[in-house]
Amino acid sequence: MKDAVEFRKEIVSDSSELPYVGMENIQSNTGFYVPSTEEKGTFNSALKFEVGDVLFPKLNPYLNKVHLAEFEGVCSTEFYVLKGINLNNRYLSTFLSSKLVLNQTTCLMTGSTLSRLQTQEVERLPILLPPPNIQNHIASFMRSVYAEKKQKEQEADMLLDSIDDYVLKELGIEIPQQKKNSIGNRIFTAMLSEVSGRRFDPEMYYQVYSLQTKLYPMEKFQNCVLINPSTSFSGYELDTSITFVPMEKVSAKYGEANLSLYKVVAETKGYTRFRNNDLIWAKITPCMENGKSAVVDNLKGGIGCGSTEFHVFRALEGISIHYIHALLRLKSLREHAVLHFTGSAGQQRVSSEFFKDLIIPKPSVEKQAEIADYITNARNQAKRLQQEADAIVEAAKQRVERILLVEA
Repeated sequence: MKDAVEFRKEIVSDSSELPYVGMENIQSNTGFYVPSTEEKGTFNSALKFEVGDVLFPKLNPYLNKVHLAEFEGVCSTEFYVLKGINLNNRYLSTFLSSKLVLNQTTCLMTGSTLSRLQTQEVERLPILLPPPNIQNHIASFMRSVYAEKKQKEQEADMLLDSIDDYVLKELGIEIPQQKKNSIGNRIFTAMLSEVSGRRFDPEMYYQVYSLQTKLYPMEKFQNCVLINPSTSFSGYELDTSITFVPMEKVSAKYGEANLSLYKVVAETKGYTRFRNNDLIWAKITPCMENGKSAVVDNLKGGIGCGSTEFHVFRALEGISIHYIHALLRLKSLREHAVLHFTGSAGQQRVSSEFFKDLIIPKPSVEKQAEIADYITNARNQAKRLQQEADAIVEAAKQRVERILLVEA
């Protein structure tokens, strides 16, 4: 590869105003760039890249995060920044993300704790160089494939984004417009009892949030669910295996939990406990804002434990926990909950006090089920579109590999 590509090595400091790309900003298998939802962090050094450069990861298990840059920026030094020499860079990106390369680079990793690909190994990595017309054909083909993938993903995102509008419309809710941050709006009066033990910043009080509707009766949230109820594991043997849900196993996009991990009861001390049909809801930033929450069911043994950063809600009679989930995933509600954060920067959380003041619509059980079923169908359709998008790319990569093997 050394004679086919140029290794970019321009280091920039944290003073750079260019966008920063970390490993977390690149999707696996596709190499798509995903903007960060968090404020840009600091770094001691980074590599500069230009439009058309290829970002090639050094670390295992990120070798499938090969990225073709579409803008100028800086990236983590855990990437190699490559530029083809008389080589189509889109072809180079496609080749480096193929299983032909992945199988080789996996075997070349060194290091015990965090294995990585050394520069000398990358330089010695053989690269297939088909004629320019074949390179251009592959590049054009993959460009169209990724465009089709993006189209399906956009359809999936539109479906997911439409859920909030559907819920609000069905319940007849009009979210109050946020007030301007003016001096007049920041002046408010309140009884000492209303602010005792709470934050004193004006924004928390002058910004009004309400789920009020004329279509259905209103009810206090705490009269609809148990907030952080006690879940006893007594009666279970200490070696009983139960479901374990860490924060990273909860999908912010789909509002569901991966239930593939387990712990024995003896290992559950200090974790948040829950049982079948409970709702777990992330209370810490940025997980809360991102919508990490899920109704957990089919738990092993009917019980589970997970991150201490979950609130747990258990529906009372006449309430669907999936309906409650629909309300708590509303983006407007999560944005309002930010005003109720407590704690230090970086470790801010929504306390249970937030929910004690919350009043929600209480439609019939049938209407709750109708709303929940609509949301489930919309999410399932979005997931099918995502699966179709992924399958298109996988099939395309296999086709490219067959082309390369024939040309080689």
